[in-house]
Amino acid sequence: MADLDYKDYLKTLNKISRAIVSDLYLEDILKLIVTLTANVMKAKVCNVWLIDEKKQEFNIKATQSMHQEYLDKRTIKLNEGIVGLVAREKKPKIIYDVLKEEQYKEKKLARKEGLVSMASIPMMVRNKVIGVLNVYTNKPYEFSKAEVTLLSTIANQAAVAIEKTELIVKTKIIQEELDTRKRVERAKGILMEERNLNESEAFSLIRRTSMDKRISMREVAEAIILSYEIRQVK
Repeated sequence: MADLDYKDYLKTLNKISRAIVSDLYLEDILKLIVTLTANVMKAKVCNVWLIDEKKQEFNIKATQSMHQEYLDKRTIKLNEGIVGLVAREKKPKIIYDVLKEEQYKEKKLARKEGLVSMASIPMMVRNKVIGVLNVYTNKPYEFSKAEVTLLSTIANQAAVAIEKTELIVKTKIIQEELDTRKRVERAKGILMEERNLNESEAFSLIRRTSMDKRISMREVAEAIILSYEIRQVK
């Protein structure tokens, strides 16, 4: 790895910032981040591990390496290895030689790929760790303070991108649920008026139709509303 170039530093951060505010999918953003990071650091491998809180494990989500073992989906328990340590302590871990580090668990892959030094950086949003960014070299290397600062900035920008994407998804789901509820309520009202049903009977009819036809309650409600509107036009 060469000394960190300040212009490359700024260009990398600028590209990552633009990616975060773009309409790219999270997978594409993370892929861009690990590729740009590996390039600016002249690194052998760069990857991102994200926490799955339900399963209590880390999943590898992005890497610029083309080796099949890095492309395959892998998991690490929250309390395992360097990734787990970095997440728990909420601070970077720099390793000069991964093969001599007792807590490093992937020595077989490291030997196969010729990985030597490692910088492992927590990805944090508002003091909460959501993942870990790892950078590897293929020869012994002392990461400078400037490089660790750059990697920490990149890791936290990646965390912002993840949070932004998750917020958009949650907002979309909530909006869809509210919209479905409104449509079901309207369909219930139509059934209550036209078939002289009470609220419970109207809801049961929508739910039963949904189960019988194996379609969502929203689709049933939309069909009821559409049929009603067509009749009103006639």
